[in-house]
Amino acid sequence: MTSIVDQLSARIGAAFEAIGLPADLGRCTESDRPDLAPYQCNGAMAAARLAKKAPRAVADDIAAQLDGDALIAELEIAGPGFLNITPATSVYEAQANGIVADDRAGAALVEAARTVMIDFGGPNVAKPMHVGHLRSSVLGDSLQRLFRFRGDTVISDIHLGDWGYQMGLLVTELQSEQPDLPYFDADFAGEYPSEPPVTIEDLSRLYPQAAAAAKDNEARAALARKATAELQAGRRGYRALLAHFIAVSIAALKHDFDALGVHFDLWKGESDVNDLIPALVEDFKARGVAEKSDGAWVVRVAREDDKKELAPLILVSSQGSALYGTTDLATIQDRKTHYDPDLILYVVDLGQSDHFEQVYRAAYKAGLAVEDSLEHIKFGTVNGPDGKRLRTRAGGTFRLADLISEAYERARARLNEAGLGAELSADEFDRVARMVANAAIKFADLQNYRTTNYIFELDRFISFEGKTGPYLLYQAVRVKSIMRKAEAEGLKAGPIRITDPAEAALVRRLDGFDAALQRAYDLRAPNHICDHVYSLAQAFSSFYAACPILPEKDEAIRSSRLALAQTTLKQLEIALSLIGMDAPEKM
Repeated sequence: MTSIVDQLSARIGAAFEAIGLPADLGRCTESDRPDLAPYQCNGAMAAARLAKKAPRAVADDIAAQLDGDALIAELEIAGPGFLNITPATSVYEAQANGIVADDRAGAALVEAARTVMIDFGGPNVAKPMHVGHLRSSVLGDSLQRLFRFRGDTVISDIHLGDWGYQMGLLVTELQSEQPDLPYFDADFAGEYPSEPPVTIEDLSRLYPQAAAAAKDNEARAALARKATAELQAGRRGYRALLAHFIAVSIAALKHDFDALGVHFDLWKGESDVNDLIPALVEDFKARGVAEKSDGAWVVRVAREDDKKELAPLILVSSQGSALYGTTDLATIQDRKTHYDPDLILYVVDLGQSDHFEQVYRAAYKAGLAVEDSLEHIKFGTVNGPDGKRLRTRAGGTFRLADLISEAYERARARLNEAGLGAELSADEFDRVARMVANAAIKFADLQNYRTTNYIFELDRFISFEGKTGPYLLYQAVRVKSIMRKAEAEGLKAGPIRITDPAEAALVRRLDGFDAALQRAYDLRAPNHICDHVYSLAQAFSSFYAACPILPEKDEAIRSSRLALAQTTLKQLEIALSLIGMDAPEKM
């Protein structure tokens, strides 16, 4: 479906061509002054030098070309040569009825679908998720929803941190508490227990306990390093323990992710590619991709045009250990073997920029991926009122589960304060409160461009007024209420007729959906969806205030307005789903 902006741009571009000027000068946009006209074209300003005329004279020539054009109801020349354009009512009506008939509410599919992997979430085994995981989780989830909706094949992977020194710390700490477990007996040849010897609470206690002990005790740290090496070398008991640690952690993580409405296709971790590393390292050596440097094997990734020096990626340390970069390269190889993606997106914080640049360049150099097929989707931090990373009142790490729980309690309180949900059952009220809490958290995060830091103010985010998730849910619920009443009265939607400026304004917002999705897709930035859905909700509020729907006596106008309401709801729900939000039926 061609948007009104694109239709006008094509028509005015043809007018520029007719007077011997480039068609792209006819590009239109929505007006900066909607009080003067809904659309504008500033091409005459740029055309003046080419035409060797004053901009207003060029604008006069364009206006003459467009005189009597059925697409344009009114065209005014403003100032030195700006074109202010009002489309014909028939244009609005045709566009609105096209959106009504479209199952995708005006959103197009990509021209060439790709296989896209999205690596996000990235929690560590044995560690509870904290608020720092929020942005990766909701941003990555929104991107997987958006890319799927646009027509790509998407595979999402949580990429668990389940390897390395932290696992050695856990193994040795558990051994100090329960030395008689069979996992620690190197001669044990039987079947290990199927039930884990630890709970998530145990793991949450054991890891910080072990890390603190190793920090002040070199012998304790050496013991953990030894266990890590044995684990990575394949010691049977330690591998069985690792499987338990992963299973227990995943069960706990799924609880938190389910609360956020975030889901993954793959629950793979660093450990899944460990067995690929030796062959990968040898291949890099044999092909000269890696070289020896001060006892370590490195891949040099610096380029002559670099603005700052980028250190080599260390493939194998001087102690013989593979590092995180090596694991990331093995993961790329594994993904290529099993899924052959056209694009891999890594949704990881800004602080890892240099690391990923090293990994990507090494992957390109080694032929593991083609240039520009690996992208770091960077994001900023979630901060407290002091502008620093969000912490608990005691100064500790803010657990994500605690944040979700607090948002839920605030949502319940705010619903009660607003007198909403009073007629709902206790279970339904609880479900609505969780939807409101989820909307508050997600919209607060996603409405910001991803690289910006933002201050987390739950009281503001949980409000039903202003640019918030709960406000959007309320607007969707209001439209649903209208549709239920219409159905109860036997009223039907019909062809759209534009009889009021507020109707035309709502059509313009509906018509902007595909462009908003295109920007979000191209920039990997769901804030453009957030901006669209908020402006759509506002346009509907203005329409609702100016244009009676159910009380309207004229049947054709009433059915037209019902169709506008119905289509607004369809587009609202699609857009909300793309940012991970669901609207309740009642509130």
